Amino acid sequence: MRVLIALLLLASALWAETFRLYLKDGTWHMVREYQKLDDRVRYYSTERSDWEELPLDLIDLKKTEAERQSRIEAEKKEAAIEDAEEKFDREVAREVARVPVDPGVYFVEGNEMKTVKRSEFKSITDKKRSVLKVMSPIPIVPGKSSIELPGENAVVSVPDEKPNLYFRIDSTQRFTIVRLKPKKNGRVVAVMQIEPVTNLVHFDMDTIDVFRQQLQENLYKVWPTKPLTPGEYAMVQYAEGEGGEILVWDFRVAGAAKAP
Repeated sequence: MRVLIALLLLASALWAETFRLYLKDGTWHMVREYQKLDDRVRYYSTERSDWEELPLDLIDLKKTEAERQSRIEAEKKEAAIEDAEEKFDREVAREVARVPVDPGVYFVEGNEMKTVKRSEFKSITDKKRSVLKVMSPIPIVPGKSSIELPGENAVVSVPDEKPNLYFRIDSTQRFTIVRLKPKKNGRVVAVMQIEPVTNLVHFDMDTIDVFRQQLQENLYKVWPTKPLTPGEYAMVQYAEGEGGEILVWDFRVAGAAKAP
């Protein structure tokens, strides 16, 4: 990037030395510089590589300078964009370097990168309330069941209400933040529906609107579009349809501390 900027600056400098000296009849001379004298304009012609002179009343200095200033401003804007892009690239590189290479969910607290551990869950049928399985993939049993986490609170609490989560994913499945439904001694992640005959899987979840920024092929930065209210949440990776699958990383939003 620095080499590119250097080349742009060099090209800009060379270009700035050559500009149009406009005449009032609409024509122009390509010049490197000019000097305004009493009743004439002396200029260096880049076409003939020599100094020449013309009467001042034939030269349109207003148009000449207006165009030069316009181009100078355009160069400044282009340089500012290049600088902003380079700064953004450096910041992204620093972010990526901090995230562990193992698949999972991470967040920054202070100067430390913290890990949200993957959660074990229970798939419980509506009728018998019996535990079917505690980890993905989902057992193919037609009907409704509840995907539940043990305990009323997550072990990990994120530091603010609009957390930046880093999700290093090991597949191309869908993922988002989900608000968990509290219940006695547990939390409900989703209600799973498995259609009879087809065995197609669908998940009913309280999803949160999020932004996703892809930092690498398998690394995303994910954050809610609006501050999260205090409560229980999870990053959920899931696949619906045939052979449904769901993975859960739960965390807690404690809310802002009250002033003493």
